[in-house]
Amino acid sequence: MADVSKKRRIWGWFFYYWAGQPYFTLLLTFIFAPYVTDLVGSGSVAQTVWGYSNTAFGLIVAILAPFLGAIADKTGGRTRFIAAFSVLYVLGAWGLWYALPGHFSLVFILLSFGIGLIATELSAIVANAMLPTLGTREELGRISGSAWGFGYAGGVVSLILMLCFFAEQHTGKTLIGIAPLFGLDPALREGTRAVGPFTAIWFAVFIIPFFLWTRDPVRPGSPGVIAAARMAWPELKATLASLPGNRNLLMFLIASMFYRDALNGMFIFGGIYASGVLGWSVVDVGVFGIIAAISGALFAWLGGKADSAYGPKVVIIACLIVLTGVALATLFLSRTSVLGIAVAATSSLPDITFYILGALIGACAGSMQAASRTMMVHLADPEKITEAFGLYALSGQATSFIAPFAIGVTTAITSSQQLGISPLIVLFVLGLLLLLIVREAPQRVAG
Repeated sequence: MADVSKKRRIWGWFFYYWAGQPYFTLLLTFIFAPYVTDLVGSGSVAQTVWGYSNTAFGLIVAILAPFLGAIADKTGGRTRFIAAFSVLYVLGAWGLWYALPGHFSLVFILLSFGIGLIATELSAIVANAMLPTLGTREELGRISGSAWGFGYAGGVVSLILMLCFFAEQHTGKTLIGIAPLFGLDPALREGTRAVGPFTAIWFAVFIIPFFLWTRDPVRPGSPGVIAAARMAWPELKATLASLPGNRNLLMFLIASMFYRDALNGMFIFGGIYASGVLGWSVVDVGVFGIIAAISGALFAWLGGKADSAYGPKVVIIACLIVLTGVALATLFLSRTSVLGIAVAATSSLPDITFYILGALIGACAGSMQAASRTMMVHLADPEKITEAFGLYALSGQATSFIAPFAIGVTTAITSSQQLGISPLIVLFVLGLLLLLIVREAPQRVAG
């Protein structure tokens, strides 16, 4: 009976990632982001606006994340925090329906997107902190990798559904040649705009198993949220002051700060890059997303097995080497050249090359993020695990403005989307060099 309960709890946790992944897959990267280019009317302008706005959202997460972690550790009952953020997730996603071409408020659209994205990032801190309670230290790599794989699978299914039945191409038809379902008007881009409500409904339905099976009850005698908030700052200051004494954790946080920022930059700007540089439609970008997500699901699962066998550090290093190469290759890809070799403007080779790069991005992203989460569990104090993941989110968001801001500024200065993404190479290399210093220290896992 205990094994059944444990498996159900793990599967409930998996469903959190299945439910939440479409915000990243459909909105941040493959459907809504390239649609922003159509709304604004210029690839370089869209890339600049998208960069600045995501900078602001990342800074908000950076400020709130460590406080949320400290409060959640003291109060327990992590699922109630996720329930509150779920409401904001749904409202933020739904607001994107109002991105009507020629009749939209860019401020409202970006605020709606930002509210949902901030809620998604903050709830992930709390969900990640549940990992050490789901299995033994030896099982965590496999569980973490399987969760990422399952989440990516959810992204694949949601993306296929959007492309086949809703998102219209320039012809007004979906990927399978039909009009968008439910009488949605292609002329008003209602099929593509439906990605907002679709994402909201998907989350509302599939988050249910998480709340039914992965309960995290409030500990007896725990302070309330307000009392915990008052105690959070002094304890957080003490934790921050103690970080220099934990060299491995500190160096890992700094390393992950750089490489996760670069990876987020790839996701944030991938769709806009393909739309502006290669002239891809939303559907083309969506197919790219399917390939990347399928690769991500498969390699997150395989990466989890490698994590359990060889440790998370090896997995992260391998992924960083590949991602650095991908970023470098992207610099030399355009409609008329592939890796510096000229091709005809009608050639499909640039498209095929970008599809291959997308598969590599997906493969490395899932494995690296899952292994990074396991690495945090190994290095952090198990009694302050949510606070540790709050710091992990802080390290990922404290400089999250660097990639979007650097890309935005570089793109604005050079008026080139290709040169605009060059800062990603520097960030990946910095993360790799710092990670090499980190030693994997065994750590007791909280039960």
